[in-house]
This record gives sequence, structure tokens and C-alpha cells, in this order.
Amino acid sequence: MSAVKVWRAAEYVSMPWKNGGGSTEEIARDAGTGLDGFGWRLSIADISESGGFSTFAGYQRVITVIQGAGMVLTVDAEEQRDLLPLQPFAFKGDSQVSCRLITGPIRDFNLIYSPQRYHARLQWVDGVQRFFSTAQTVLVFSVADEVKVLGEKLGHHDCLQVDGDNELLDVCVTGRCCIIELTPRG
Repeated sequence: MSAVKVWRAAEYVSMPWKNGGGSTEEIARDAGTGLDGFGWRLSIADISESGGFSTFAGYQRVITVIQGAGMVLTVDAEEQRDLLPLQPFAFKGDSQVSCRLITGPIRDFNLIYSPQRYHARLQWVDGVQRFFSTAQTVLVFSVADEVKVLGEKLGHHDCLQVDGDNELLDVCVTGRCCIIELTPRG
């Protein structure tokens, strides 16, 4: 039987970045405490000035601008395309990454996961989306004032988590949100 948990934005815990350059609101994770021991972790970061990112050796990262004009990332000395709102970008957690803000502060949404421990799928949707999943964990993160999913209403930056699914999960989502599917490897 699946377990459903709703994480409310007002309850997110703030924690410092590994490099000390700012803070992150942690949404959810599978295990561990602080910045260690997790297999996957979701968070929101406020970036007020251009600068370097923390490294997470052994992890994969997917970042998406959710507020503000955007930023340009430099990953391992190679400048990337402009990262605009709701356009995810993936990179290795042990890469040397810095950002240049396009026109001012931004807020971003982050998935950090261990590719040795999890297979991950992340997609952004807007409107009505129905999908079926066999993932062990399904997360729906709202960037709208209201998102409806599995009989729950999510507010702005709320997140719904479904764990322990052993059968095909039938999900219908209404609203602008990010859907993440995580399946343990092996």
C-alpha cells in the first residue's frame, strides 16, 4: 500500500549551503541528516548574487529556476545556455559550477540524487496531465497557487510524496508542477 505525505512550504527547514554562500529550504529527502547520507533530496535555494555552487561528489543534480529572470551556469569551465524559468538543467554534483544572474536574484528548485542508488525522471507539466508510474517514490512539486493531485490540493511550493508503490500508480495532476519519479537501483 502506498503512503502519501504532503509537505507544506511554510514548514520547510532552512539549512546553510555546504560552501557557506547562502541557505536552502529543504523540502524532502529519503534518509540521512544535514548534508550527508541521503540518496535523494529536494530543496529550494535563493540566489541573490552570482557565485559558486556547492559540490556534491557522487551525486547528480537537476536544477530549475522557479522565480526570477534566470541565470547562466558555467560547468567545469564551460559556459552553458541561459537557464530560464522552468527549464531544468542536469549536471554532475562533483562539477565545478558557478552562476551569473541574468537580471537579479532568483529562486531555484533542486533535485540531488545518487545515480548509483536511484534512477530518476524529472519533468515539468502545466495543465492537466495523467500518467502511470511504477516508481517507488513519486513527488509532485507545485509552482502554482493550486495544484490538484491524488485528491490533495497543493499550494505554491507545496510538495506531495507517494512512497512504497508496488503496483502501477495512476496519477492525474492539474496545474503547473514538477513530477519526479525515483526508483531504487538493484
